[in-house]
Amino acid sequence: MLLQKKFFQLLVVGFAALTLTACTKDEDEDEDLIDPPTNSVLTGSLTESRTLTADKKWTLKGYVYVPNGVTLTIEPGTTVVSDVTEKGALCIERGGKIIANGTADKPIVFTSGKAEGSRAPGDWGGVVILGRATTNRTSTPVIEGGLDRPYGGNDDNDNSGSLKYVRIEYAGVAAFANSEINGLTLGGVGSGTTLENIQIVYGNDDAYEFFGGTVNAKYLVAYATADDDFDFDFGYRGKIQFGVAMRDPQFVDNGDAGNGVEADNDGTGSTAAPFTKPVLSNFTWIGPNNASGTLANHNFGNRWRRAAQFVVRNSVLLGWQKAGLSIESDATAQAYKDGAAEFKNNVVHSNAAADIFKSNSSVMTAAAMETKALAEGNVKLTSPDGVLTAPFSLTSPNLAPVAGGAAAAGADFAGLDAFFTPTAYKGAVGATNWLQGWTRFPAKGQ
Repeated sequence: MLLQKKFFQLLVVGFAALTLTACTKDEDEDEDLIDPPTNSVLTGSLTESRTLTADKKWTLKGYVYVPNGVTLTIEPGTTVVSDVTEKGALCIERGGKIIANGTADKPIVFTSGKAEGSRAPGDWGGVVILGRATTNRTSTPVIEGGLDRPYGGNDDNDNSGSLKYVRIEYAGVAAFANSEINGLTLGGVGSGTTLENIQIVYGNDDAYEFFGGTVNAKYLVAYATADDDFDFDFGYRGKIQFGVAMRDPQFVDNGDAGNGVEADNDGTGSTAAPFTKPVLSNFTWIGPNNASGTLANHNFGNRWRRAAQFVVRNSVLLGWQKAGLSIESDATAQAYKDGAAEFKNNVVHSNAAADIFKSNSSVMTAAAMETKALAEGNVKLTSPDGVLTAPFSLTSPNLAPVAGGAAAAGADFAGLDAFFTPTAYKGAVGATNWLQGWTRFPAKGQ
């Protein structure tokens, strides 16, 4: 009996060990099979904070929301694509946060889910950040593009997170007429938010659109945008330094005009406060320069209209088809005439030589605008040559000033606050090319 009992015990132990080994192996195999596809697709509204790791390619399936109290963290070097059939978009709601801090050698990339060579502007929605900073709306506005989420509030220091070294490619979809998602849409975003080193590539609507808010930014690039490179509305009054816009002559919105800047106080031109008044320095706005095949809807370098105000300093505008600086309402012109708006120490060129400065206002004629501009340190050019090294090379641009040229010296930062880094040169790039390593200037579709 004792021998039989010991044999039975050994048999049970051996069976248990065999069962444990088999179960462990099956569980590992199941984990390998189901973990990547389950954890790499984002859809709907996140219910808890998440981290997207760089070891996987993540997919946005439809509109993805980061709600109040939830933080989405994205590791350097991570790629996020859109589902091909159910176009994605990423929306950070009021009270939600995104921490997407890439590096120059490991940028974070949002792009089309299609293969290189078959990508197209509008393959997906884009990135939307909504905050609690003030706007000039009397009721709580809802962001456009079919997202149906409110933005704005009374906290101008609101913090929606941080984007650094981020590239957003082939975005921009229209939910319906005049209601689009842009490459990066910012609604009521506060100054506690960090925006640095961001590039929009082949956006199908605007590259950047600011709806109110106070967020500041540095090192923003718009490459080959369909509509406007920088669009300001609803009382936006942040500060931006070191911005680049470059147009593809053969790509533009067929239903609208593409501008380096388009700005309105609001769509009706009201005097609602606070006024839309971005403060911009060290921008380089490069138009198509009448290259072969340039499409007709390429428009103005700066288009200030509908009671918008502005400060533009130490910048370069070259190769714009119809005007360098265009002012298009009496209220905007009055602000410029009275000094509430500023355009100083800039280099301006347009292929429409008679309309480098253009007025659609009874307050100031184009000649009066030009007289004021030239008295305030601006340089008017009849040719774009000899200013920047290779500004019209679409896929390998060099925006450094030419030695002795109009952009090499003469910047003036008097009256600008400590946010702005003083430079001697005008435009976005000096001796150090901050675009290297993390930006991309592909041919369309790549």
